[in-house]
Amino acid sequence: MKHFYLVLLLFFSAQFAIGQTINGTITDPEGLPLPNVNIIEKGTSNGVTSDFDGNYSINVNENATLIFSYVGYDTQELDVNGQSSINVTMAEGVGLDEVILVGSRSPRRTAVDTAVPVDVLDVAGIASITGKVEVNEILQYAAPSFNASKQSGSDGADHVVPASLRGLGPDQTLVLINGKRRHQSSLVNIFGTRGRGNSGTDLNAIPASAIKRIEVLRDGASAQYGSDAIAGVINIVLKDNTEGFSGGLTYGAYSTAIGDGWEEKSGETLYNVEGENRLDGKDRKYDGETVKIDLNYGAALGKDGGFVNFTTEFLSKDNTLRPGFSWRKGYGSAGVDGFNFMINAAVPVGDKTEVYAFGGRNFRDTDAYAFSRDSFDDGDNRSVPSLYPDGFTPRITSNITDVSVSAGVRHEMNNGWNADFNNTYGKNNFHYYIKDSNNASMQDASPTDFDAGGHYLSQNTTGVDFNKYFEDVAAGLSIAFGMEYRTENFGIFAGEVASYALYDDNGIPLTNPDTQTVATDSNGDELPGGSQGFPGYSPANEIDRSRTNYGIYLDSEVNISDDFLVAGAVRYENYSDFGNTFNFKVASRYKLLDDALAIRGSVSTGFRAPSLAQLYYNLIFNNIVAGVSVPSLLSANNSTVTKAFGIESLKEEKAFNGSLGFTFSKSGFTATIDGYLINVDDRIILTDNFTDQAILGPLGVDAAQFFANGVDTQTTGLDIVLSYKMSVGDNGNINVGVIGNLNKLKIKNINTPEFEGSSMTDEEAELRFFGPFSQAYLEAAAPDYKFGLNLGYATPKFNVLVSLTQFSEVVLQDFQWVDSPPVTFAEADALKLTATDTYDARTIVDLSLGYKFSKSISLTLGANNLFNKYPTSQFDGWTDQGGLADSVQMGSDGRYIFTRLGFNF
Repeated sequence: MKHFYLVLLLFFSAQFAIGQTINGTITDPEGLPLPNVNIIEKGTSNGVTSDFDGNYSINVNENATLIFSYVGYDTQELDVNGQSSINVTMAEGVGLDEVILVGSRSPRRTAVDTAVPVDVLDVAGIASITGKVEVNEILQYAAPSFNASKQSGSDGADHVVPASLRGLGPDQTLVLINGKRRHQSSLVNIFGTRGRGNSGTDLNAIPASAIKRIEVLRDGASAQYGSDAIAGVINIVLKDNTEGFSGGLTYGAYSTAIGDGWEEKSGETLYNVEGENRLDGKDRKYDGETVKIDLNYGAALGKDGGFVNFTTEFLSKDNTLRPGFSWRKGYGSAGVDGFNFMINAAVPVGDKTEVYAFGGRNFRDTDAYAFSRDSFDDGDNRSVPSLYPDGFTPRITSNITDVSVSAGVRHEMNNGWNADFNNTYGKNNFHYYIKDSNNASMQDASPTDFDAGGHYLSQNTTGVDFNKYFEDVAAGLSIAFGMEYRTENFGIFAGEVASYALYDDNGIPLTNPDTQTVATDSNGDELPGGSQGFPGYSPANEIDRSRTNYGIYLDSEVNISDDFLVAGAVRYENYSDFGNTFNFKVASRYKLLDDALAIRGSVSTGFRAPSLAQLYYNLIFNNIVAGVSVPSLLSANNSTVTKAFGIESLKEEKAFNGSLGFTFSKSGFTATIDGYLINVDDRIILTDNFTDQAILGPLGVDAAQFFANGVDTQTTGLDIVLSYKMSVGDNGNINVGVIGNLNKLKIKNINTPEFEGSSMTDEEAELRFFGPFSQAYLEAAAPDYKFGLNLGYATPKFNVLVSLTQFSEVVLQDFQWVDSPPVTFAEADALKLTATDTYDARTIVDLSLGYKFSKSISLTLGANNLFNKYPTSQFDGWTDQGGLADSVQMGSDGRYIFTRLGFNF
């Protein structure tokens, strides 16, 4: 593989040795360099983009004309006229070639011009200087109200990180690629995770090196884009450069130095302290070793502006191990080996038509440790003595595959209307393999590796959009309308029999309890069935469900004057499984002080349809409570068990969004401050455990959970984005940025059902349905505040970046609520005194230093979490992950040291 990449490097490098070379630097009006400016040789598809320092180099024909375009700046055309160096100062204005794709369908709207807050993030630039290798990591520290929390010991959630905007659920943020809807993950977060009961989009399935920029719309947009856009929209714009071979090699590792005193605090023998007594048997000062290789190449297709851009990315990350008890020896982050491929292409057909396509494939082989099992001699009959005389720690591994392809035609009609016809297909497949485990009921005949089955989700969206900009109406009018038709399919497929079956004393799967006897241990106790760590899906779990929906929308913006903008949108959607919904949005912006200050605001309604996974997902799984396995049922919404408990059929979530803010830009300083209010009624939640054995006893489980429209919430907050740029000396520049988010989620109402015929009191019913334990998870989806300060200094050769991020205090309720659930409010109040886990505010410091050896080669060294900060440790054995800490936004892996070698030819 190494020789293959070397051959590619030499081959592509040779392509740029022909023709006249033009070099230069591109700056803004303040003299600061502009990265990612598009430079195109007019009349051809030959083009490049400027680098982080604003420098560019392009081979052109004699007497060529260069076109320079960039978001928020006027496009410029300059003749070469025999020059070998052309420096350009971009003038602020509307760059027609680089309009934003999210938040507005107007072809003349840039990020600084919208009526709602939109962040435009240079992902490639951030990745190259911070050492962050995945999209979630980049957004966590670059977008004010974006939050992602790594999980440990949480089944599938260890492998797909739940992420959200403005403290809402992972499934309440819509993700687009090049403006087209992206499919979600088939995973439902169920076990001790943020976003419990939700299925979000797996952003880490998209290679960071394929991304030109990310646009984050921080405002409700269901009226524009449909279901899932309650919190906002994340639009990923893929690279489209037509000349250049770029890439990098990143290596990093986490320090295992976590300090002494853990065993004294816990009073027990611990594992993985200071890199010693580790589950893997190796003493290590660093673990979680990460290697990432990324390559990107763009080429012209024809001579009329066509292009094709390829990205390939390889990522390998080892597990981390941090302090844990004997029942949680594998506490830490999951390992992964992944390979990504992404392509983006467009070909003009005539003067007014363009055919385009993009898509890719992501494959990840993941590896996470489940909770440990003690030996049989220590009283744990989940262990087969002949296989694991000292007990064992199962590994939940998975093969996750995402494929997507989008193709369409854009056409400008003779009457000035633009049409875009598109079809986008995507599928996620999640297949579990359980290793280093056993099925105790099979005894000595048990295998140690199991195919546990899995789940899949596919989505196909066909849409047509029409838009036109009327320059002569007022100060400009944009109208867009169109429709979409979407089909979705969700399924669960069974694993091998040994992964889910309970065996009798003759070694035969139990199918008739009246005639078969469950296998027992030497003490006469029944042995548990299924693969330990994660029991496989059985044929009884298998489903294959589909639905369709169509949406019709109208979206318009009018510039009543050069200063006053009014926008509106309406959308009607109809779903085959629950009915229809109608939503609207109104937004406005008014400029003051010679365009330096603008006031903006919006109001809108929104909705989110219950996902197919929330409607039909079902599983019998082992919930771990203080090291003890509790067989639990997650019941499908349409099952008789669900109905027997009085849980109603799921309906759509309904939202009302309001925002008000301002933007300011002058002399290198920009500021955007936006307040927001989001009311969501009938939010779909995963309930707490019900234990009515009259219903559950015949099913062989001790507890059951359900999806339900359980709560009404109100979220209020404030987003802050400040930046300042200034020149220092002849070649240096300083960039200062501040991002901040204040967020408060309030549960307005808990929609406890009427449990007819139940012996539960009203208090017990409310505590069983959605008690303080689950309420704390929902309220802690985002910290009360997050602030980031970024300080950067750069010269043509050298750059340094210091980032400080502070996460607020987080308050959670621990697993004592699951072990001894209260049945009265008085008992609940008493339990809060001992079951409340408080994590203090923490400030994380990241540092990176970069040096450019030439125009083509650069090196970056750095450390994330430089001072090795960890969450305040509870470490009482009751955390949701069973180890050092609960899952909080700052993570619990400690200091990460990295280096990156970058090249650009």
